[in-house]
Amino acid sequence: MDARRNHLLGVIFVTAGAVTWSSAGFFTRLIDLDYPTMIAGRGIFGAIGMLALIIAFSPRNWTSQFRGMRRSDGLFIANYIFGTICYVSSLGQTSIAHNAVIFATLPFIAALLGWTFLRELPSREAIVSSLIAMVGVVIMVGFSSDGALLGDILSFLGTASMAASIIIVRRFPTVNIAAGAVIASFTSGVIVLPFANLSAVTPPHLLYLVLFGLFNASAGLTLYSLGSRRLPPMETALISLIDTPLSPFWVWLAFGEKIGPQTLMGGLVVLFAVILHIFLSQRRQRVGVRVGDRPRTE
Repeated sequence: MDARRNHLLGVIFVTAGAVTWSSAGFFTRLIDLDYPTMIAGRGIFGAIGMLALIIAFSPRNWTSQFRGMRRSDGLFIANYIFGTICYVSSLGQTSIAHNAVIFATLPFIAALLGWTFLRELPSREAIVSSLIAMVGVVIMVGFSSDGALLGDILSFLGTASMAASIIIVRRFPTVNIAAGAVIASFTSGVIVLPFANLSAVTPPHLLYLVLFGLFNASAGLTLYSLGSRRLPPMETALISLIDTPLSPFWVWLAFGEKIGPQTLMGGLVVLFAVILHIFLSQRRQRVGVRVGDRPRTE
């Protein structure tokens, strides 16, 4: 596969993954249950959905995907479990404003980890677009003081874990994403299961938990991980910021929660930064192909 097509696929996968992940706020608002119960349902049903896909595509040798896992797979699984518990828990422990501001640091954390472990320097386009996106997030949420220390810490740990997952998949291309997602999702659900209030789960709740696991956990992780293998860490993290304006948009669309002009303006700036970067990176890919195809002259 040529570099330009590989890059475009990476952009598409990461964008789709970010869109599915942006539904987390919608589901946590929809499911009127405590957070341990939501994390348990999301993890267990997400694992079941992913396992069903693995069996459907490899009915005869699906078990082989779970054999021979390496240390890098264990690292991916442990990071996923940690990040999932931190991120979903943070949604109920701090304000949406604080969560959005902390999540906006993702490109910079990913860039730092990418330089430290992969020796990959971010492109000038990625740096400029990330700074524009950061301005948009600041406009969107302001400098509110309605957060909580525990929630802010959990949000930062969840964001750092997402950045680490970008680096792990990029550094170890042999990581079995599908099998790792099954194990990690199921384990994260089982860990918090003793703290869940299962008696409060009604049939509608059960349906919502299944959808939460299949759509937000399984689909989101798979798309995001497939895309992050094809893109530099900071670029992956930058495109992921589309989650920031989309999260309140889904809540407004479903529940009629008011979106103020500050949120709307900041969200448009973030979307502009992401679209600008996609345009500039694709143009750079086209120029690189033309230059690479040009015959050298001595």
